[in-house]
Amino acid sequence: MRLSKVLKIIVVTSIISSCGNSSKTIKSNFTIQSNAKKNIISNAEVLELDISNSNNKVIDSVQFTLNNTLISNQLNLKTISLGEKMIKATVFFEGKKEVSLKKVIIVSSESPKLYSYELINTYPHDITSYTQGLEFHNGILYESTGQYGESKLRALDYKKGKVLKNINLSPSYFGEGLTVLNDKIYQLTWREGRGLIYDVNKFEAIGSFNYGQSKEGWGLCNDGEKLYKTDGTENIWILNPETLEEERFVQAYTNKGKLANLNELEWVDGKIYANRYQKNGVAIINPENGAIEAVLDFKDLKKKVTNHPGLDVLNGMAFNPETKTLFVTGKRWDKIFEVKIIPAQ
Repeated sequence: MRLSKVLKIIVVTSIISSCGNSSKTIKSNFTIQSNAKKNIISNAEVLELDISNSNNKVIDSVQFTLNNTLISNQLNLKTISLGEKMIKATVFFEGKKEVSLKKVIIVSSESPKLYSYELINTYPHDITSYTQGLEFHNGILYESTGQYGESKLRALDYKKGKVLKNINLSPSYFGEGLTVLNDKIYQLTWREGRGLIYDVNKFEAIGSFNYGQSKEGWGLCNDGEKLYKTDGTENIWILNPETLEEERFVQAYTNKGKLANLNELEWVDGKIYANRYQKNGVAIINPENGAIEAVLDFKDLKKKVTNHPGLDVLNGMAFNPETKTLFVTGKRWDKIFEVKIIPAQ
């Protein structure tokens, strides 16, 4: 190659390179201002929004949305669910428009109350069961267990500790929470992205469903109409009972922040009881906004079970509508405890 051609290539390459580096980051003309201190605000307050116009543009109008829902610049948060929200401001100015974003976290205005309990009865439980979920239906206690190669669905006579019916899951499935709705048992799997469906009367598999945005299956309960599902985060997903699609979610929050690792769920008198993985506590959650209204501490129950190498954490709750009591156990516990919940005075 001739020297003149080499020089031409070098010059052209330099021009292209300099053009690429000459571009400047376009700065926004507007930013969202709010009364949320450090972007955190309680649901007892009114969120106030404004626009900072640093370049003194002539603004025609501003449109605010919260999670894609149109709102005014003053929003009463009393009826808004808790958790992370995305505020978007669309500013119309000088024949143009510009979008600005801001994240706000809504927390509960009240700290959780501490509930206590009274131990009513103790029943035998299979010490080999890696319990993931419990639920009563027509007087029978249904149990889902976990671990690959050990996962099961069982119907129990809880008073005798006897297994009435049993279905072994495929070794490729790690069983998780379960619930019974409209004569169907719904059982989650952990990381397989699939839920299993059974006929509760025939006690046989009849179908399955896939998860949506939630990547894992942890806990499951229902309110008689809808299903509620956890995925190990602070999210509680609400599932359509017909399509089993995830329609929306609420986030579990106290007055301080979120409560993650939500696991087994149970619906009790209009509230969701949720235990946290690897913890002895249970959170009592308002299903409408995700506020944690109270907590229970069951650490003393683990002291009452037989200590052995495979003993694991608290997991498994079932509310018995006939006795109005809660049944609690854990992974590889040899006992199920019947307790009466005592609200704070």
